[in-house]
Amino acid sequence: MFREFLVFSNSMKKLASILLFLFLSFNLTAQQPVNSSSEILLQLQKINTVGSVLYIAAHPDDENTRLLTWLSKEKKVRTGYLSITRGDGGQNLIGKEQGEPLGVIRTQELLAARRIDGAEQFFTRAYDFGYSKNPEETFRFWNKELILADMVSIIRAFKPDVIICRFPSTGEGGHGHHTASAILAIEAFEAAADPSRFPEHLTTSGPWKAKRILWNTFNFGTTNTTSPDQLKIDVGGYNALIGKSYGEISAESRSMHKSQGFGSAKSRGSQIEYFKHLKGDEAKTDLFENIDISWNRIPGTEAFSKHLSSIINNFNIQHPEQSVDQLITLLDLLDKIKPVNDEAIYWKSKKKDEITQAIMHCAGLWFEAYASSPTLSPLAQADFNTSIVLRNQANITLDKITWFDSDTLTALTLIQNNLYTFKHKKSVPEKLPFTNPYWLKESHHPPGSFIIKDRSMLGAPESNPALTTSFEFTVNNRKLTYAKPVVYKSTDPVKGEVYRPLEILPPATVNLGEKSFVFSGKIKKTIQAVIRSNKEKVSGILSFNIPEGWTSTQKEFQFSLEAKGDEKVISITLEPTGNKDAGVLKAKLLIDGKTYPYSITRIDYDHIPMQVILTPSEAKLVNVELNRNGSNIGYIQGAGDDVPQALRQVGYTVNMITDEQLANSDLSIYDAIVTGVRAYNTNDRLQVHYKRLMNYVENGGNLIVQYNTNNRIGPIIAKISPYPLNITRERVTDENAEVTFNLPNHPALNSPNKITKEDFNGWIQERGIYFANDISKEYETPLSLNDPGEKPNPGSLLIAKHGKGNFVYTGLVFFRELPAGVPGAYRLFANLLSLPDNK
Repeated sequence: MFREFLVFSNSMKKLASILLFLFLSFNLTAQQPVNSSSEILLQLQKINTVGSVLYIAAHPDDENTRLLTWLSKEKKVRTGYLSITRGDGGQNLIGKEQGEPLGVIRTQELLAARRIDGAEQFFTRAYDFGYSKNPEETFRFWNKELILADMVSIIRAFKPDVIICRFPSTGEGGHGHHTASAILAIEAFEAAADPSRFPEHLTTSGPWKAKRILWNTFNFGTTNTTSPDQLKIDVGGYNALIGKSYGEISAESRSMHKSQGFGSAKSRGSQIEYFKHLKGDEAKTDLFENIDISWNRIPGTEAFSKHLSSIINNFNIQHPEQSVDQLITLLDLLDKIKPVNDEAIYWKSKKKDEITQAIMHCAGLWFEAYASSPTLSPLAQADFNTSIVLRNQANITLDKITWFDSDTLTALTLIQNNLYTFKHKKSVPEKLPFTNPYWLKESHHPPGSFIIKDRSMLGAPESNPALTTSFEFTVNNRKLTYAKPVVYKSTDPVKGEVYRPLEILPPATVNLGEKSFVFSGKIKKTIQAVIRSNKEKVSGILSFNIPEGWTSTQKEFQFSLEAKGDEKVISITLEPTGNKDAGVLKAKLLIDGKTYPYSITRIDYDHIPMQVILTPSEAKLVNVELNRNGSNIGYIQGAGDDVPQALRQVGYTVNMITDEQLANSDLSIYDAIVTGVRAYNTNDRLQVHYKRLMNYVENGGNLIVQYNTNNRIGPIIAKISPYPLNITRERVTDENAEVTFNLPNHPALNSPNKITKEDFNGWIQERGIYFANDISKEYETPLSLNDPGEKPNPGSLLIAKHGKGNFVYTGLVFFRELPAGVPGAYRLFANLLSLPDNK
């Protein structure tokens, strides 16, 4: 299945400059889904609809999947979701990824959702820098004009009749990104139609004026923005061709946002959506009021439209191949249409592609291209295969298969249900770019946006496939060409047949293992570099760039790897020599005269295709003046974080406590026990072990509970702590926000490390999240924090004496700061681990 992003010239004289980008959507279980007759009929009905809607919001999971499903599968209009960011600053329920890697996950979750609800996916270059309380703060990070330009470019290319905002521009959406998305959408609605705005786009797409822009009002929690006088649409219908209601389909779509924990129940029956008019022609009864979404809007299409209606009316669900000849005729009629404006050019090209796909599906034509290995390097010899089968009785000839350097000519008349497989041995082109998300090609970017130098990729959901193969067929004397990505497929004993994208990688990569290495005093540290080969017989030199303030006895190492996939571990010992606070250790490989400074990160979850990220092989070096009491820490895993490894770096022994150990082992051996982020949200068993943990505290232990969200804990929240507290959604988002010491003499701020305000320098993304309030008198609150213009909030750090020990709840974002090597975060956390016994 193909995902297209079409942009067109604004002049009939520039018809030759039509620019077509193909973005392929991978299916996890099959490269090309088999279309049932009901799905084909739905596809034909969509060809008979000429209209489009663009939905705009700030993040993955902001979109209204029920409305997108209804638009795509009931109204059958081209439907798109523009997410301004990729959700990089959010939290992760399924793993440890944060920042850019989390954005890669959430990008793929959106694409998985779109494969279900039938909409298309677009992005701007904006980076999700974390929670923002107002649009003013948001626009301090986002370059407003830059992001607006991206949105205008997408609107001009997509040409929506209707634009819909998820959030209002007046703040009821809460998050500053939400409000900013509406402000930008309203401005983009006007700017896209103005040829004086962003004229650099006009060489590829002309101005576009959508008919109207609306706000899809909502009733979330205690915020109800709907009203009886708003436009109302019932989107809860049932589609007999699919066999599901739109509420059922949309729940499947929304449940793909697994990293956010948005698994959704399926809704059935009437579901009313509300819309408030913002600008343009106001609609009273229908989203498409005064908008013709039939072929009547395109002049000269009478014969085409009549023939298409005949195909739909006479479609034989038992024999869809009977429509193939008529669809070829339909293509011929489409060719005869002479476009009179950009809109006609746009729809002619769009529908030509849809008809071509429908011919393939009606014929039951299935084909694929796959490599013998999931990873390849430039110039490597590799085996490739192509397979083709004609499932239905149609007259089709395979003319040729085109690879990157040659054609396989066949002139083969396909016999029904015969599987044809062609084997090819080829050398991978030398100049192929390495596989990497295109928005991460530049390794470093400003806080608010990615650096994207290739303008042609703006708006694209993902990078183009590493390699593609084209198949040319003749159907009734009409030549049709289809492009397919080259993929890798294998058979898993549990999952069955599994597809994954093909990766083009450097000959070898070198990983340093940690984003930050933290030293304490002048103690030496051994750092391991793992070199992994991506081809056979790789040898070269690994070299390190050692920053000022550290020394090493050796900076270069010879290496040789025989087989593809082999690894070699090389250790380097570093010693701090001065008072330098931080530096960057860099590693690179010299292979056959070329330098490869890449580390590799793989992202592998069942609900999305495997992803790979190449980044510079470097790590932050930090020297922290740190004292600690006790060393044996027990850690109860939560949703996933790197706090245990961060603690190990500064000398703590960290043992992961299993459920069985929590129930039966001697907890008194631990100087402190820490629960990972969202542990009480993800581990129901912690409620069972509540008394065990409280007994541990009573007998002199320190229990530190990192943040949990209040949306899953609900009425059982009191079982987290020995005394009542309420977890809120309050937070301090400014990472440089003022910190007030309420209790300057409290042990948490004095022993074994003296905490000063300098310890809050260099924090990243935010100060804290999910603060507590309504707290019992037993709690002490050593700190208060607040964003500019707000009252100091004491809920980020709560400490209560309980028996001989101490209970701590903290919303301070140690899970971000410790892996980032923030010295003050280490010092404060060491104090919490070292809280003294109560005698």
